[in-house]
Amino acid sequence: MATTDPGTRPSFAREVKSAVSTRAAVLVIGVLALQLAFIASYVGAFHSPKPKNIALAVVAPEQVRGQLMGKLDKLPGDPLDPRAASDEAKAVRQIRERDIDAALIVDPRGSTDRLLVASGGGASLSQAVERVVTAAEKSQQRTVKTQDIAPVAKGDARGLSAFYLVVGWCVGGYLCAAILAISAGARPANPQRAVIRLGTLALYSIASGIGGAVIMGPILEALPGSILGLWGLGALVVFAVGATTLAFQGLAGIVGIGLAIAVIVVLGNPSAGGAYPYPLLPGFWRAIGPALPPGAGTWTARSIAYFRGNAVTGPLLVLSAWAVAGSVVTLLFAAFKKPSDAAIAAKPPR
Repeated sequence: MATTDPGTRPSFAREVKSAVSTRAAVLVIGVLALQLAFIASYVGAFHSPKPKNIALAVVAPEQVRGQLMGKLDKLPGDPLDPRAASDEAKAVRQIRERDIDAALIVDPRGSTDRLLVASGGGASLSQAVERVVTAAEKSQQRTVKTQDIAPVAKGDARGLSAFYLVVGWCVGGYLCAAILAISAGARPANPQRAVIRLGTLALYSIASGIGGAVIMGPILEALPGSILGLWGLGALVVFAVGATTLAFQGLAGIVGIGLAIAVIVVLGNPSAGGAYPYPLLPGFWRAIGPALPPGAGTWTARSIAYFRGNAVTGPLLVLSAWAVAGSVVTLLFAAFKKPSDAAIAAKPPR
């Protein structure tokens, strides 16, 4: 029987060094950092939601309006941001245009007022403002009756379908870009190949947009609203996220996929206003949410479904900016790639 001379056996340290390259070790450490950031971001955003500066219109007789608004404005923790409205019709219009989140209609002839909410903008937000206003009214020996003027659809539990739809589109965007990187190199070999990747991503985005819109609408009946509107939104979300991922890959190679996940998933999803709309999120997540694709997409999807497509210009510009910036950066990195790098990237995968 053959034996192995103990003196010829490599040491454990050498085995480790041979089995795990420096690059692999760095990537594993990066994954650990990404994982911990994921936990910190999601728990930080969701562990203790508190209402902050919820936009509330107050419709009341002029002689009591100022005093009432003063009391609502000075509630502990500043949960409300009251502003005067001349009449109920104006308040309703402001809710439907997404300028405000709710409205308090004061009845000067009785002790029961009405609170107008829009659960289509987020059920947790409607419930939060109802709790705050009910407590404030109770302290004045008054009661309040809630009326939902933009209720969620029957198949849209807690108004989360728009958020999950956008999350699915985002996942498709960065996975499509990642597959293009894995199949033919993280960095495109030349501008022509960068254009091909962006063109492929555009076709995928169109298919992904219509697929998501049809599933959410006619198939599951989870979201009302324009199918064409949701289709266009989906195509833009997917392309914006995919182009951003391609840009990060042009900047950092395969590590760019991790950077895209950090921006879109770690930072973007918990700040998107899905489970908890912006007035319920801590300051950091409330500030960054509207500027990231998941937040802009979720806001727009809810507007299409429940608010007649109002207040979507800003979010659509945000998504367009990510799409254009990602495309431009991808093309620039491909154009200025070193010839040696381009030759390596051009080799077909084995």
